Amino acid sequence: MKSEMKQNINVGVDTGKFQLDIYIRPLDIFFSVSNDENGIREAVKTIKQHQPERIIIEATGRLEMPFIMACAKANLPFVIANPIHIKRFAGAIGQCAKTDKLDAQIIAHYGEAIQPPLSTLKPDTMQAMSDLVARRSQLLGMQTMEKNRSQVLSKSLQMTIKPILTALKNQIEKVESRIVSLIESCPDYQAKNTILQSMKGIGKIASASIISNLPELGYMTNKQAASLVGVAPMNRESGVFKGKRTVQGGRHQVRTVLYMAMMSAIQSNPVFKETYQRLVEAGKPKKVAIIACVRKMVVILNSMLRDGVLWEAPKAKI
Repeated sequence: MKSEMKQNINVGVDTGKFQLDIYIRPLDIFFSVSNDENGIREAVKTIKQHQPERIIIEATGRLEMPFIMACAKANLPFVIANPIHIKRFAGAIGQCAKTDKLDAQIIAHYGEAIQPPLSTLKPDTMQAMSDLVARRSQLLGMQTMEKNRSQVLSKSLQMTIKPILTALKNQIEKVESRIVSLIESCPDYQAKNTILQSMKGIGKIASASIISNLPELGYMTNKQAASLVGVAPMNRESGVFKGKRTVQGGRHQVRTVLYMAMMSAIQSNPVFKETYQRLVEAGKPKKVAIIACVRKMVVILNSMLRDGVLWEAPKAKI
């Protein structure tokens, strides 16, 4: 008897806050686990038995990251798919109904039919890069404090600050070098980095912060992207009270880095320079105008990553 030919196994994973719904195609196996350490361990153990060609999971936010990290550690092949692509695929095959099982089935079917390339993302590297970006921010803070102190101290005491500033400068350069090395170690990071840095104003640090702390960018709506960074204006209304619209929440570290990037962009990037000047001339406070420009930057970057295209100023008039 001939041995059974190896099947092309594709696993679709529908991610929820508390649950993972998993479908193994073409074996018609469906099961659900809790989206926590125990559930993920059980899912990985079951999936591994079937030696899948790929595991496809939608990028819906950071909810999928623990599962992805578990797959990476178990050497399982995975794809972080763009939800928009899966939605279009479902429409193309006429699948309109939605249940947890059907969603997982569609994701698995998408993997089998489209065969998207496997991800080379390394979650451990992503965490390391996030930590390095945070450490650089801390070092810059210390550097600023020491510079401020040198301005109020006597000349004899200023000499005690110079060695500290030199040491901080050296550490900042080492951290930045490690960030660049991490980006160059992963093709997925390299591709994202090329797209991000094609926009004038986005440098290696802003790019690294987005890659490590905002991996969902490019997989969501523009409104969701602005909210996730914390630059979407929120209404403050209750009854007859009408408060000013403010920005709040979001990922503080990314927002801070992008705010600093915008300070550069309004000098070097004609699109943001024009937007900033127009808002200030209209009477907006400078800080409000900068935040509005950051929001525009996030929206454009989200579209660029979603479509896999480089910066084009004429098309950035959003």
